[in-house]
Amino acid sequence: MQLLHLYMRVLRQLGPETRLASVLVAANLGLAIAQFAEPVLFGRIIDALSRAQGSDTPLRMADLAPLLAAWVGFGLFVIGAGVLVALHADRLAHRRRLAIMAHFFEHALNLPLNFHAGMHSGRLFKVMLEGAGTISALLLNFLRENCAAALSLVVLLPLSLFLNWRLAMLLLCLVGVFTVLTTVVLRYTETLQGQVQQHHNVLAERTTDALGNVPVIQSFTRIEAEVLDLRKTIDRLLAAQIPVLSWWALAAVATRAAVTLTVLSILLAGTWLYMHGQATVGDIVTFMTLAGMLIAKLQTVVGFVNTIFLEAPKLRDFFDVLDTVPQVRNLPGSVDAGRLEGVVEFDGVGFSYPAARDQLPRMAVQGLSFRAHRGETIAMVGATGSGKSTTLSLLHRVFDPQQGAIRIDGKDIRDYTLTSLRRNIGVVFQEPMLFARTIEENLRVGNPSATRAQLLEACERAQAMDLLERQPGGLNALVAERGRSLSGGERQRLSIARALLKNPPILILDEATSALDAATEVKVQAALDEVMRDRTTFVIAHRLATVRNADRILVFEDGRIVESGSFGELISLGGRFATLARAQLLAPEP
Repeated sequence: MQLLHLYMRVLRQLGPETRLASVLVAANLGLAIAQFAEPVLFGRIIDALSRAQGSDTPLRMADLAPLLAAWVGFGLFVIGAGVLVALHADRLAHRRRLAIMAHFFEHALNLPLNFHAGMHSGRLFKVMLEGAGTISALLLNFLRENCAAALSLVVLLPLSLFLNWRLAMLLLCLVGVFTVLTTVVLRYTETLQGQVQQHHNVLAERTTDALGNVPVIQSFTRIEAEVLDLRKTIDRLLAAQIPVLSWWALAAVATRAAVTLTVLSILLAGTWLYMHGQATVGDIVTFMTLAGMLIAKLQTVVGFVNTIFLEAPKLRDFFDVLDTVPQVRNLPGSVDAGRLEGVVEFDGVGFSYPAARDQLPRMAVQGLSFRAHRGETIAMVGATGSGKSTTLSLLHRVFDPQQGAIRIDGKDIRDYTLTSLRRNIGVVFQEPMLFARTIEENLRVGNPSATRAQLLEACERAQAMDLLERQPGGLNALVAERGRSLSGGERQRLSIARALLKNPPILILDEATSALDAATEVKVQAALDEVMRDRTTFVIAHRLATVRNADRILVFEDGRIVESGSFGELISLGGRFATLARAQLLAPEP
């Protein structure tokens, strides 16, 4: 029943192709009937030849012409319909594979960051490719072969009872044996195949991890260790896979034995029935042919069930991702924010992350209340884990607060659509995230419609013109994966230029200079001063010298704001901030 439910989900992936698929199913039904007609006509011809041989009346071709013509007609129909079904099934399957992949890709991009934090990117990529490919292959095999095979069983078995119910019972026994064997094998191997898929996932994760960290592996001479770990994973995978293959091999041997016994039984029973006048030679020939057809169809159906079974873990992984509902999404009645002014207010905001098993949830932030006016720069300082990043994640709705409300221009941010809200907020991350594309393509992430002149202006304001001059091709220069062909400062200046092109009224700077050397930091800080101009800016910083000119500094501790004021005010206060400043030699000892 689980496999049936899973396969029904696969069929629902037909989407807009459902009408064409219905036509192909109807064509398969016609094929099943036509294929059943051929052995019946063959048997009738044999009977006609037998009667003519036992009588004095010679047989004329005209007597056989209707049967031969019908046989030829059904044969031509099977060939023509089979070609058309295969052709359209192929095209349908390829269209659906690409459409399903695009849908999965879009859905994954809309899932929250905490989902991606818990799902390895290599595994997610594997799930997308394998899931879409498996669904496409199942749809193709079903519409090309397995639908006709299943329908043939539905047509063949009931109609064979009308031909000779005694011989038909032997065919029913064969179906019963197939069913029992398949059920037993599925029951014993279902859990094992799930373990096989887990090993496949580990294999994908370890491989992509290694390929993504080649400099570390070579620097720490980890090549042999990584290869050894991979081989151990492969050994575990094979150890789990071989018992599954052994069970299905045993089922194949038992199936062949059942087939041989069934054919022999039909021949012996048919001979006995013929001797007692309960069957004709044509009946025996018909049922021998039907037995061959039935065996082929049963093997096709069982092979299809086996395929679904083997691919079931991949399909479950695929649908598990599709079934993941983003916790943060557009609420009913949400509106487009348009261009916001940038007045931000936190009103009694509280939030806690999901707790681990057997642990109580701990508030990441609680009781946050402050207001940022348009164009104001608000700095957030405090120890790691004090709630700074969580606060700004709540602002651009990576999460939604569980207590209180966040408002922009007097309106709860949950009343805005996600896209329009995030369009008004720019983020410069601590680790510059660049695509393995050209510099121009990376910049256009901020503004797809920007002119070349605007791109160059943004680079100039972001202190990145020297970077363009050094790169062969300038804006057309290709950035390596994760921006590895550029230095940290160059990557950061490009991310600042990207934020300038977006031109948001609200800006978030998340430790934007913490990983830079002093000389590079000066250039990047100049670029940041440019991008912060006339925007409501939130700055997370551990180096307090970078926030000396902030309009207001919020000091976080255990998810709460414990101090608030300008740099000078907090120093004179002599509290938590003053202690941090003295530790960084920015304030005199008391």
